Amino acid sequence: MPRHAIATELAPAAIGPYSQAVRAGGTVYLSGQIPLDPATGELVQADIGTETRRVFDNLKAVCEAAGGSLDDVARIGIYLTDLSDFAAVNAVMADYFQAPYPARSTIQVAGLPKGARVEVDAVLVAG
Repeated sequence: MPRHAIATELAPAAIGPYSQAVRAGGTVYLSGQIPLDPATGELVQADIGTETRRVFDNLKAVCEAAGGSLDDVARIGIYLTDLSDFAAVNAVMADYFQAPYPARSTIQVAGLPKGARVEVDAVLVAG
């Protein structure tokens, strides 16, 4: 099955040898997003809610570049450097998604790229 890279200037450019997203058939696999400002490439450093909004805005831009939306996301993975941020991240996620919510995992990690505190990846199923 052929794979097709998805890219948009409305989300941060990849900081390594990977694509913002890859379409394989009717499924789009979105790479993890950290709270990078797409205009500057700089890490947004604020409260965890603001950082998480930047992450979901980045994911939304990649979904739209793939011809979909956050409503098409079937699964997300959330990576936090501190699980005490879970409630705040969960509250922000509720602003971006509605029922039926995507499947989700939330994992505490020792570190994330550029010192970020939150990263989210996703799988979108084209409708």
